[in-house]
Amino acid sequence: MAGATTGGGNGANGGGKVISLPLQYFCVLAAVVVAVMVLSLSFMSPAAMVAVRQNISSVAAGAAASSSNTTTAGAAAGGLAATPAPPVARKEEEKEKAPPVVLFNFGDSNSDTGGVAAAGGIRIMPPEGRTYFHRPTGRLSDGRVIIDFFCESLGTRELNPYLKGIGSDYSNGVNFAMAGSTVSHGVSPYSLNVQVDQFVYFRHRSLEMFERGLKGPVSKEGFENALYMMDIGHNDMVGVAHTPSDQWDKKITEIVGEVRQAISILYDNGARKFWIHGTGALGCLPALVVQAGKGDKDAHGCITDVNRAAKAYNKKLSQLCDDLRFHLKGATVVYTDMFAIKYDFVANHTKYGIEWPFMVCCGNGGPPYNFDQGKPGCGDLCPPEAKVVSWDGVHFTDFGSGLAAKLSMSGEYSKPKVKLTSLIHGGSKKTSSDP
Repeated sequence: MAGATTGGGNGANGGGKVISLPLQYFCVLAAVVVAVMVLSLSFMSPAAMVAVRQNISSVAAGAAASSSNTTTAGAAAGGLAATPAPPVARKEEEKEKAPPVVLFNFGDSNSDTGGVAAAGGIRIMPPEGRTYFHRPTGRLSDGRVIIDFFCESLGTRELNPYLKGIGSDYSNGVNFAMAGSTVSHGVSPYSLNVQVDQFVYFRHRSLEMFERGLKGPVSKEGFENALYMMDIGHNDMVGVAHTPSDQWDKKITEIVGEVRQAISILYDNGARKFWIHGTGALGCLPALVVQAGKGDKDAHGCITDVNRAAKAYNKKLSQLCDDLRFHLKGATVVYTDMFAIKYDFVANHTKYGIEWPFMVCCGNGGPPYNFDQGKPGCGDLCPPEAKVVSWDGVHFTDFGSGLAAKLSMSGEYSKPKVKLTSLIHGGSKKTSSDP
């Protein structure tokens, strides 16, 4: 199997930080995902934390307009009459008049589409991005993340990160997600409250441009009809799981309270359609499973306490969504149980054609884990077509993200049971003339 390319910077390609795959995944990300919260997990070193704190401080917007053809008729009668456009042409006109799909996403590395790479000036190297984009994109995957599949399903291009200035087009929305982010304030530089502040700033400047007669990225109607997605809390809950269990309820209540405040601010700024993800089965992450003792695991091999903390968070988050559904007038709030989706990939892995549910694609040592804690990198790299869910022990492969996206968009794991496409094209749609 092919190993990871470490790369280098010289000549025309010089400048910036060139991050090798081992440093990228096992320092920049594993450190933030776990150590920023608990600073105690054994697989993170102090040097890795230093690396994290140092590093973490397409153009395709034009829509072609089609014109209806007119034909000359009744020449013998001495007049010119425009015939009605054929049905196909009328459908095309209606499609052109439909408002564009606009999305705003708030999250961490599970939905980061290159934000942390842009913010830190990090040039991530192959084999990241190899399966779909065929080049590194800043996603912590060999291909797409879940939100990319959402965009594809909704007929819009992938969301550009907020801090990616070169080549970005924000006419279909913005991705504020950043790897390592938390809900909790002050733990990560781009915590949820900062991401929401960035959105408020973006909205203000965008509307200001329209008021000045300039072409802004998103109109007032675009903001009002947009879908606001949230996939964050994973890093917080790994940290909570490594604290005394009698403190969990208080900590989780505080974290969910921050989510409430974030959603309330978005609502006050015109948001009406919310798609909220619960956290996944964190106790099934290979990077954590390989460290746990046998007595710490459930019947399927996942870490019991970590999953118990994730479930406790999801319960309170679901209750919050129920409450907001009642109190936020005119809003649609959909909660999706990502724990059930991702846990099923382990508990019933053969149903999905998965042979090794804890197998890491980019790792070392071979099955059943391919995750050697003392040897980071891609010494043993799975084939691109392999049905392996985990890319690096923490994040999903393109294959895994595709599975999760398909199930989450179906509405079967959501409350209320609403399909993603139905929400974006219906729900609490309003126009800028509404109060």
